[in-house]
Amino acid sequence: MILSVVIITQNEELNLARTLESVKPLVADGKGEIIIVDSGSTDRTVEIAESFGAKVFVEEWKGYAAQKNSAIEKATGDWILSLDADEEVESTLVKELVGHPTDQPLPQMSPREWCLTMEQATNASANLDMLKGRPAGFSIRRKNFFLGRWIQHGGFWPDPKLRLFRQGHGRCEARSVHEIIHLHGRVVTINCGSLIHHSYPTLSDYIEHMNRYSSLGAEMVVAKGKGKVRFSVINIALRPLATFVYNYFFRLGFLDGREGLLLHLYHAVYVSWKYAKAWELSRKQS
Repeated sequence: MILSVVIITQNEELNLARTLESVKPLVADGKGEIIIVDSGSTDRTVEIAESFGAKVFVEEWKGYAAQKNSAIEKATGDWILSLDADEEVESTLVKELVGHPTDQPLPQMSPREWCLTMEQATNASANLDMLKGRPAGFSIRRKNFFLGRWIQHGGFWPDPKLRLFRQGHGRCEARSVHEIIHLHGRVVTINCGSLIHHSYPTLSDYIEHMNRYSSLGAEMVVAKGKGKVRFSVINIALRPLATFVYNYFFRLGFLDGREGLLLHLYHAVYVSWKYAKAWELSRKQS
């Protein structure tokens, strides 16, 4: 069984080596391949990718979903693991995916399905569900880090993401931002190990990222409203306030200390930016 790890990149020299180092056990000794679709990096991203034996393809930027679909289409493995360049596969998850040396897999079950059966061995209903049909994909928990701190509240944990799926069963939905994989088949959650998301090491990184994402989000708002977006105090002021109160207080974001305060405060600002930019964009198009 061959695993294809697919990643899209652009100027990711600070993150990529860590990501590729974490997946080495998954693809070593002919067990898999690494597919990198780069959109014109000007730093050492391509050099780093090639040093890990990755197959690198340089293409013009087509948008997040289209770029990821391009990487998925180039994969030749039986299974595809889609990662962001700033994500790391936790060692616990790696061990579960490759299987333990003493494990004896059940007949006609892949190592990943055996991993899941082992994890949920005490749950009879889950095991029965496994026998009804082989999963087409697996959702993996993700640990999001902000300013070096693992954010465990406010809706940021366990943050399950569908990232591991059978070849030919999944593609990214065509949208400007927050792309998700649509899967043909059953999805099961893996509760053994996580992805580590080294998302925002500095406030500048977060603000830059949210500025870009709010512009893309604004495009989606305008498209959904068919080009007509009015100036709304509710969306620009009250909705961000409600977002902060809900995530910081009701979802216990305050338990993540100073980092939690900053994260939820600036996430609320992002919501305001998105709707203000949608109004501005709509006005320009009218």
